[in-house]
Amino acid sequence: MPLTKWSRPPTVMDDTRFVPFSRVTHGPSAAAPRADPSCGFREKRMATFGKRRLMAGAAALVGLVAASLVGAAPASTAAPAAGNTMVGYFTNWGIYDRGYQVKNLETSATAGKLNVINYAFGSTANGQCSLTDAYADYQKVFDAGSSVDGKADTGPLYGNFGQLRKLKKMHPGLKVVFSVGGWTLSSGFTQAAKNPAAFASSCYSMVKDSRWADVFDGIDIDWEYPNACGLSCDASGAAAFKNVMSAVRSKFGSGALVTAAITADGTSGGKIDAADYAGAAASVNWYNVMTYDYFGAFNPTGPTAPHAPLTNYSGIPTANFYADAAIQKLKGKGVASSKLLLGIGFYGRGWTGVTQATPGGKATGAAPGKYEAGIQDYKLLKTSCPSTGTIAGTAYAKCGSQWWSYDTVATVKSKMSYAKTQGLGGAFFWSADGDTSNGELAAAMKSGLG
Repeated sequence: MPLTKWSRPPTVMDDTRFVPFSRVTHGPSAAAPRADPSCGFREKRMATFGKRRLMAGAAALVGLVAASLVGAAPASTAAPAAGNTMVGYFTNWGIYDRGYQVKNLETSATAGKLNVINYAFGSTANGQCSLTDAYADYQKVFDAGSSVDGKADTGPLYGNFGQLRKLKKMHPGLKVVFSVGGWTLSSGFTQAAKNPAAFASSCYSMVKDSRWADVFDGIDIDWEYPNACGLSCDASGAAAFKNVMSAVRSKFGSGALVTAAITADGTSGGKIDAADYAGAAASVNWYNVMTYDYFGAFNPTGPTAPHAPLTNYSGIPTANFYADAAIQKLKGKGVASSKLLLGIGFYGRGWTGVTQATPGGKATGAAPGKYEAGIQDYKLLKTSCPSTGTIAGTAYAKCGSQWWSYDTVATVKSKMSYAKTQGLGGAFFWSADGDTSNGELAAAMKSGLG
């Protein structure tokens, strides 16, 4: 997501059991391609959080390793009905510069539309799960005006965790899952793969800490990327992801939600081919397939292209680098359609120095963004640079010398229709803070999913 630098208030003391982290990232970064269409885009918490870079790591993919694993425990049956599951990411750093609180999930009417909130992010440093911002997570005191229920925090649990507890009481069917990893925090997965059981145990201890055990209903593993390259390269082997997910499921049990955000790289020999996603599917309730961030100003001179193409189109810069190619590849490998959720980014990617109105034009660099060059929230783009066309199921806009691509209410509804036609389990978005104050993209998703 945005690339703003943040520092925690100096008076706050961190829980010594958890590693403080200045900010984490789950979404795209303009600095480099999320070689993977990935989960959202705001990840520049600590330093730079771009979530996936498919192309950047493609050339460095390590060879696949064949291995047999112990059978995974069956996935939980506690998940929402297949076909209309709706998941949304909420970022712990969003409460700072963006001013997006848990309360906003309620005032935008988004909370009532969601089955699951994914809370991002926890760290994987040293192969262990840990908190990244104790102040935001459970120490910040929200006054009545900023609290989700209109009542000032009185403890014993504060911060976003306390607010999420209140939100769940307001929406009894709502689930909350702790997401760990992301573009910036995935390097620890390599060590986790060496001892999956120890990793799973550390995650369980973090998620089910007695102070907030009732807040979280499971865990979301956002490894970028298993046996491939993201911000760093992993060479744990093709079986590593399956082993880690199996261990996590075993530790959390069949009643918990265990999910994973995964690559949407449908290219031949790409990231989907690098790990055993079919084998790991036995351990998850579903996969959040990061079908966005395919193209952007991480290639500063272009060509301009939609960052979240649903389908192929004449002139696409990279073959099989679009959502449907990824979905079909995963299904072809044996992953059930009902375990695949289509990703929607609540933001756009753009270039400047562009003269061509249609896709395929040259550029001189990243367009200015409020939080990060080359990236802008939908809530800003819808008025600052209204859509002028659609290609491959995604809107694009030319305003002055700037060229942007992003999803709109209309394209979101179209993508939800695709998800239903393909028999997918539902859809998810990255992230809530990019939507309008009345949650119009979330509403479009809900309307489309039914």
